[in-house]
Amino acid sequence: MHKFRTDDGVTLAYRLEGTGLPLLALAGLTRDGRDFDYLAPNLPADTMLIRLDSRGRGGSDWAPHATYSVGQEVLDALALLDHLGIGRAAILGSSRGGLLGLVIAATARHRLLGLCLNDVGPVLEREGLLRIGSQIGVEPSVPTLADLAEQLPLAMPGFQAVPKLRWHEEAARHYVQHAGRVGLTYDPALRQSFEAAMAAPLPELWPLFDACAGLPLALIRGAASDVLSRATAEEMRRRRPDLAFAEIADRGHIPFLDEPAAVDLVHRWLELVRAERDAAG
Repeated sequence: MHKFRTDDGVTLAYRLEGTGLPLLALAGLTRDGRDFDYLAPNLPADTMLIRLDSRGRGGSDWAPHATYSVGQEVLDALALLDHLGIGRAAILGSSRGGLLGLVIAATARHRLLGLCLNDVGPVLEREGLLRIGSQIGVEPSVPTLADLAEQLPLAMPGFQAVPKLRWHEEAARHYVQHAGRVGLTYDPALRQSFEAAMAAPLPELWPLFDACAGLPLALIRGAASDVLSRATAEEMRRRRPDLAFAEIADRGHIPFLDEPAAVDLVHRWLELVRAERDAAG
C-alpha cells in the first residue's frame, strides 16, 4: 500500500498493480480499495489498476466529517492521478465511486478515458439508500467475523447462490476483528455526512450522465438492486444506445465484479477505451 498527502493535509492510501492502461477503481460509501480484490486477477494483463481508499476509509486518514463529500472526494481522486503523473485514466466506480466518476465526466472530462458504473446511475432509489444508511456507523453486535459472515446474507438483500466462503471473505474485507468484538474499517462520522445529504431531496443527475457523451461508457447492474432500478438502467441505455451493459443475476447492490458477465463486460469496455485512446493518439 502507498500513501500521499492532499492539499488539505489528509493522508490517503492507495494500491497500484500492473502496468499499462490506467484504471482508477473507486469504491462505495463505506468501502475501500479491497472491494476490487475479486476483479483484480480478472483484468487484462496490460492494465494498471489504481485503487484508492477514500478519506475516512481503509488505510486513509479520518478527516472532518464535512469533507466526506462527493465534491471533496472528486478532488482527492484527481489529486491521486496528479500524484502518479497520470493525465487521463479510465474509471470504474462502484456505487458512490460511480457518482465520483460522473462528476469527473462533467467537470474534468479531459482526465477521463472512459467510465464504467457498477450499480449506480443518475437516479438512486431512496428506499435502497435508507437501507444502506441504517447500517452506517453501526458496529456489528456479534463477537467474531465468523459470526458476522453468517449474518451478511440478511444485510445484503438480493444476493443468491453465493458460496459460504464468499461471505467470510466479505466479512474480512469490510470489518475488522478486535478482542471480543467486530469493528468498522471506516470513520463512523460518515453517517453524519450521509444524513445531511439525505435530509435534502435526492437530485437527479441526468446532466452528469449526458456529459459522458462520446466517452466509452459501461453499466453493470445487479438484477435485484434496490439502489439502481431497472427503469433507470433502461433510460440510461435509451440515452446511450452504445452503452456496454450487463445485468448480473442473483445479485443486489453491488455485484462482486468477478461474475462471468461482469468480467466480460469490463473486458469489452476496456477494449473500447483502448480503441478510443489509440484513435485519439
